[in-house]
Amino acid sequence: MREILIVGGGYAGFYTAWGLEKTLGEDEARITVVDPRPYMTYQPFLPEVTAGSVEARHAAVSLRRHLRRTRLIAGSAVEIRHADRSVTVRPASGADYELSYDTLVVTAGAVTRTFPIPGLAQEAIGLKHVEEAVAIRDRLMTAFDQAASLPPGAERRKLLTVTFVGGGFSGVEGFGELLSLATALLKSYRELSMDDLSFHLVEARGRILPEVGDEPGAWVVRSLERRGARVHLNTQLVSAEDGHVVLSDGEEFDSALIVWTAGNASNPVVHNHTDLPVDERGLLVVRPDLRVGTADEPVPDVWAAGDDAAVPDLASPVPGARTVPNAQHAVRQGKRLAKNIAADLHGGRVRDYRHSSLGVVATLGLGRGIFQYKRLVIKGLPAWLMHRGYHVLAVPTWERKVRVLAVWLTAALFGRDLVSLASVQHPRDAFVAGGAQQDSGGREAKDRTAA
Repeated sequence: MREILIVGGGYAGFYTAWGLEKTLGEDEARITVVDPRPYMTYQPFLPEVTAGSVEARHAAVSLRRHLRRTRLIAGSAVEIRHADRSVTVRPASGADYELSYDTLVVTAGAVTRTFPIPGLAQEAIGLKHVEEAVAIRDRLMTAFDQAASLPPGAERRKLLTVTFVGGGFSGVEGFGELLSLATALLKSYRELSMDDLSFHLVEARGRILPEVGDEPGAWVVRSLERRGARVHLNTQLVSAEDGHVVLSDGEEFDSALIVWTAGNASNPVVHNHTDLPVDERGLLVVRPDLRVGTADEPVPDVWAAGDDAAVPDLASPVPGARTVPNAQHAVRQGKRLAKNIAADLHGGRVRDYRHSSLGVVATLGLGRGIFQYKRLVIKGLPAWLMHRGYHVLAVPTWERKVRVLAVWLTAALFGRDLVSLASVQHPRDAFVAGGAQQDSGGREAKDRTAA
């Protein structure tokens, strides 16, 4: 039986395994997925998770529930040695161990790219995983509770100041959704007003949303600023020590919530710990049919897709263009990978990956969005409805589609669910504090009895 090892359970890895289960017989191959998380994150929903418009669990697709014939290993691949046909796996606990394979699929996914900015590692939070999106939402709502009990002043301003660094899709969508949530929260906090809120979006380039045209990108900036936000273009974060934000344009302010969405970097196992060929950006060199290698020097039995693969974009008129690292491509590359691997094993025809963009669509908060396909641009509520319609169709499995739709319909009837569960991030605090109080009370009772 052939051993097929898939490194990474994100979009491309999930759809590859899902497709192989449908096309290969149980006696043909054993499929193994290695990933530290037991679920695939549907990242386009993360901005809505931050705003409470999508339940956190509904943005995560269980691998075990949907990959019935796949062996799932909870761990991280830390080294790939194709010369030995082995992958070193590091589990959450215990020693590293080796997995051997006949066919390798690398879909490890990208990691958040950071820079050595003072205070960044200590103060900022990313927006790449469900846990981060939930933490961002709970931190904002907890800040509202704390600010409402404070008089106007520096501490209140800091609690209600939010800073996003990075003007790509993840940053702009997360920023817009969180701004929408904060505006909605004001209705429940009579002690606070719009003047107390301070939202900053920081982008190093001269524009945001590079996937859309210049005019639509400028419209998004104007739209955010009309809602009370500040957009800092051609600006970099210089320091964030102790929550004190210093920008390259000279502006300084205190911010209790700093979210870093300034791009991705290739997974370390691909960039630094493999004998497979990588390009100058640390991405795997991939042929149009998703095999690793070049036309002249293919690497046998190794395939790759997603954010860590430099996949040629055959639909682009630009020579040497590579597919952009987004969900649209990763999903379709995963489906093509499954078909190509099955065809290769069965002696069939392996096809090149070719996909023309369906356009780009982004949410900017409840009832606000933007869509662009070539020269067609749609703004506002229609674009927001298109965003929701597209993604409820795109999220895998009918079970997840129904759950997401149910939450949206409930919210349409009853409004947002404005409950913070920040304490779940420190579940033992109440238990420990309660125990200390009980011990103290017990000692005091004994003291009174002795007296």
